[in-house]
Amino acid sequence: MLTTQTSVVHDLGTLAHRLSHPARAPCVCEPPQVLADRPDGTVVRSGTIVAKAHAADTDREALAARIALAAAPPLAGILLPPLPAPAPAAPTARPVTLWPLGAPVDPTDPGAAPWAEAADLLARLHRTKPPFPLPPMRGPAKAARAVARMRAALRAGTTALPGVPAALSDDVTAPPRVPAVEPRDPAALSVLAGWRALPPWARGEVPVPAQRGGFLCHGDLHLGQLVRHPAPDGPWLLIDMDDAGVGDPAWDLGRPAAWYAAGLLAPEDWSVFLDAYRSAGGPAVPADGDPWPALDVPARALTVQTAAVALAKCAAEQRDPDEHEQLMIESCARIATLPPELATGPAS
Repeated sequence: MLTTQTSVVHDLGTLAHRLSHPARAPCVCEPPQVLADRPDGTVVRSGTIVAKAHAADTDREALAARIALAAAPPLAGILLPPLPAPAPAAPTARPVTLWPLGAPVDPTDPGAAPWAEAADLLARLHRTKPPFPLPPMRGPAKAARAVARMRAALRAGTTALPGVPAALSDDVTAPPRVPAVEPRDPAALSVLAGWRALPPWARGEVPVPAQRGGFLCHGDLHLGQLVRHPAPDGPWLLIDMDDAGVGDPAWDLGRPAAWYAAGLLAPEDWSVFLDAYRSAGGPAVPADGDPWPALDVPARALTVQTAAVALAKCAAEQRDPDEHEQLMIESCARIATLPPELATGPAS
């Protein structure tokens, strides 16, 4: 069970259907719907149940702690709680978690994006004392993995981008390996220069400095990580705990900050987000004054991560970066000229 990608989708659909369908009732259910299907996470919905198969190489002890966090009473009203899940069929099977269905953010209505609600949830999460020992938040490690994935994808020779050698046939869906030879594409060189300009902790090479760490963090905040539950009009909650843990709370503000700095998030939306976070007592930034000394490094790291993922996708799909992807790549070139960290201290 849950060994190949095809069987993963089938078995998740069967499991979700069995749990959502009343026993002995005539079945008029729609077929299970695949919400995501990647080696690092396959998600299938049936009725009001969502089943997720996590990556085969998932740290199961860390995942169990993260799922327990979502179910912990102090996080009620902040995190979507999980449903009881069966034990894996075999030690090698991909771990599975079950979740109630929520209503996601409507991607066709950017004006209704819940920036204030997302900021309030983050502030409440960051203010909550960890209820038990947790692993580190995986944000920096995820950024490092994105850069390695970009290197492997460009080296694989699956791209038509100029200046990239057609070499090995690495499977870019497998755990990426850092190649011996760096890519020569100018866009990739900008991303790598931005990456090297970051301090070691933001690259996942050393622990987060003590003065920045110790807070509950989501680890991968974007609007796709919010749902209304109960659907369709319940309160907004945070979902997807795969990267949660303790760390620097500014990381959770890093992606909106990066989008704002690159011109992808409107200034008014950024102001709504930042003001709501501060109003809710979020500890990632000062209560007033300049927030950028705290946000600078996470924003830069997530700019590099976004650009690296974009270039990996471009390589796999043999296309040029689109307008939004190009903005993030160009931001990496600017990042490379900055010192590793802005001076910290009292907000000015």
